[in-house]
Amino acid sequence: MHVSLTPKLTRFVKAKVQTGLYNNASEVIRESLRLMREHDEVRRLKLDRLREELLKGENALEAGRSVVLKSDRELAEFFARL
Repeated sequence: MHVSLTPKLTRFVKAKVQTGLYNNASEVIRESLRLMREHDEVRRLKLDRLREELLKGENALEAGRSVVLKSDRELAEFFARL
């Protein structure tokens, strides 16, 4: 596999190796990809949770459980009670 980096990313990778935390550029890239995979998983979990909460909200609306807030003050008071 061949990977091309921009000059800015190349400098970044070299700087990481120079810190001594990594032995070579491959280690930096592997760590970057691991972090990207973790980030993607966290994002997926957050989206799944958001979808669950939206479904709960939709179900509450359909069941007639809702509150109408008519002003910024009412909105602030509502959130203060949460």
